Amino acid sequence: MDIQLVALWVAPATALLALGYGSYLTKKILAEEEGTPKLQAIGKAVRDGAMAYLALQFKVVFPIMGLLAILINFTLGFGTAVVFLLGAIGSAIIGYFGMWIAVRANVRTANNAIKGLQPALSTAFNAGTVNGMLVVGLGLLGVSLIYMWAYFSFIGQGPTIVAKHATDVLVGYGFGAALLTLFMRVGGGIFTKAADVGADLVGKVEKGIPEDDPRNPATIADNVGDNVGDCAGMAADVFESYEVTVVASMILGGAMFGLAGVVFPLLARAAAIITSILGTFFVKAKNDWENPINPLIRGFVVSALSAIVIFMVLAVFVLHEPRAGWAAVVGIVSMITLLFITKYYTGPGEKPVVAIATASKTGAGTTLISGLSIGMESTFISVIVVAVTIFAGYLLLGFYGISLAGMGMLATTGIIMSLDTFGPIADNAQGMVEMGGLKGKAPAVTENLDAVGNTTKALTKGFAVGSAAVAACSLFATYFEVTGLTSVDIADPKVFVGLLFGAALPFLFSARLIGSVGKAAFEVVEEVRRQFKQIKGIMEGKALPDYSKAVAIVTAAAQKELIVPAVIVVASPILIGFLGAQALGGFLGGIVVSGLCVALFMCNAGGAWDNAKKFVEDGNFGGKGSDTHKAAVVGDTVGDPLKDTAGPALNPMMKIIQIVALLIAPFIIQYIGK
Repeated sequence: MDIQLVALWVAPATALLALGYGSYLTKKILAEEEGTPKLQAIGKAVRDGAMAYLALQFKVVFPIMGLLAILINFTLGFGTAVVFLLGAIGSAIIGYFGMWIAVRANVRTANNAIKGLQPALSTAFNAGTVNGMLVVGLGLLGVSLIYMWAYFSFIGQGPTIVAKHATDVLVGYGFGAALLTLFMRVGGGIFTKAADVGADLVGKVEKGIPEDDPRNPATIADNVGDNVGDCAGMAADVFESYEVTVVASMILGGAMFGLAGVVFPLLARAAAIITSILGTFFVKAKNDWENPINPLIRGFVVSALSAIVIFMVLAVFVLHEPRAGWAAVVGIVSMITLLFITKYYTGPGEKPVVAIATASKTGAGTTLISGLSIGMESTFISVIVVAVTIFAGYLLLGFYGISLAGMGMLATTGIIMSLDTFGPIADNAQGMVEMGGLKGKAPAVTENLDAVGNTTKALTKGFAVGSAAVAACSLFATYFEVTGLTSVDIADPKVFVGLLFGAALPFLFSARLIGSVGKAAFEVVEEVRRQFKQIKGIMEGKALPDYSKAVAIVTAAAQKELIVPAVIVVASPILIGFLGAQALGGFLGGIVVSGLCVALFMCNAGGAWDNAKKFVEDGNFGGKGSDTHKAAVVGDTVGDPLKDTAGPALNPMMKIIQIVALLIAPFIIQYIGK
């Protein structure tokens, strides 16, 4: 059996299967009713705001990507420029259609909540599955098409040449996907948190009205932001991690196992798609009283266990090396462990979250101190898991083992993305039920779905950071393969300087984004206050606010900040590269170490503050409107730009810098030296 031909056709066929399954679910969702005219009007406002934002962002981003493609054409070659654009287009499609289905499923989930838990759960989860199938389907299809191009173009020169051309070009594909992801993460993060902070500070703290109260002028912007940040941004982020782990695994696998090492990641990814689809069939609520998290966990467990079995089988029959399978299993176990750690430190009702809520009884100061402490502790525990994963992968199969562990962490991407997108859809649905005044089962059903959605969003953020770190480590290992280095000597002043700059850069990057959220939130607060003062009858429900003003403010703010972060991440490795290949290696190491710790801290501290606020809102320690609640809202406000803007944006930032280093490595070795 020609294993190359098997991979050549099985991988793209499986990718098309995933896209076909997503298309089937999309038709099923769109066939459902949107509900009352009032509910439809609310859904349309959120939908129009989200799509208008994304259209404007693409108008800003695409010319930049085009200019970069021209530059890449003259420096790295036409083929790399083409696949750079293909990677960017793939990432853009993922973000666009992921949000497209989410802003159509939210109103249908709200309407189905009238019927009970299972109809609403099914709609929200199916829409999430569409997003998951897009990520894994387009991700595998893109890599497969590049491999097919290499096969039909160079097979006459032998399979080794095919593998070399495929892996060389794939780095450019990962760069395009990563850079577009950065734009999506940065813009979406600023939009969603500026709107959220502005809505909370005036609505909850000053006016004492609920989060999704239609009297709040920023409530539509807040609901739009959930989709822009958590659907479009997260989907593009995970898509890019999905791509770069395949790239790293194919490059390192080719060096260790030859052709079999190149095709193994393709077949493993194809198998993982099947296991993700299998898991979705087990997501069914047994009755209206079952906790919605249980069917979601059932689907995930089925997917993960199936992936373990298939990875071991492929490792034995394709590579004749069971250690490759164990390396992937290490990644799967690591991913599950990170999910549980994130759940413990950020989950509703968990001990650390209750501790922050208790601290809120004495004011905002102790709320912040408690959250900072818990965020730091969670970072240490999570880093241990990532470190053990990397070391175990290395012990099993060296650098290739590390890349396979990263692939294992992303084995259940299809169903993980289903869980992630489920969160903002459920959040939107609850807000629509409240704004639309729906009665019966709807409020209780959507409240339960939203609570579970908050948990799944927190869990998948931990997954995204952990997988991004291991993916970045895989690329870091690939840098040594490309440059011929075996180590870097931090006693060398140049290397140590590179290490320091790498460790410091995530702080500069995060500072830009957090500052942008603060400025935009200030404008939203001022606008909301103005409307409450000047538009008479808003609080009495006699007049409607002008929702478009807040949407316009955060849309403009998000576009302003797109360029500088991209310049930082693309230019910094090029500048450090003038110090030599070893100095750049130190810089890359500093980026991974610092970026991982900062991202974990931000996401976990922010998530814990968020659920501490929700714990108080559930009636504990005085409930909504109490002084404890106001202190908890301050903690949540501080945590918002950390967990939803700067923290997640560090994921693509870490990987882009590694990819740029891979692209320029041959030039550094040739003209500057080690």
